[in-house]
Amino acid sequence: MKLHAEDNVMVIKGRDRGKLGRITRVFRKEDRVLVEGVNLVTRHTKSTGGVRQGGIIKKEMPVKVCNVMLVCPDCGKPTRIGYRSLADGSKARVCKKCEEVIE
Repeated sequence: MKLHAEDNVMVIKGRDRGKLGRITRVFRKEDRVLVEGVNLVTRHTKSTGGVRQGGIIKKEMPVKVCNVMLVCPDCGKPTRIGYRSLADGSKARVCKKCEEVIE
């Protein structure tokens, strides 16, 4: 998977299309990512013996990876990701639009 935690992404499909957010968690086996402020759902919870207060809670749910696109930190545009071999032999992620290395 080419996306990592702490990447800035834009949602390209669904009801939250166009929203920007930061990836907080990556679920590699399910091909999903958790993005701040995106795909909020409402959950109605009961209180459990005074430990947890009941009520209506808004909760972030994971989004499929194919529905988000990385926002390049250099050009600021949503872009696909490529890889390039560096001089020291390591691989680095590269923006397909501006060809800059993404840290």
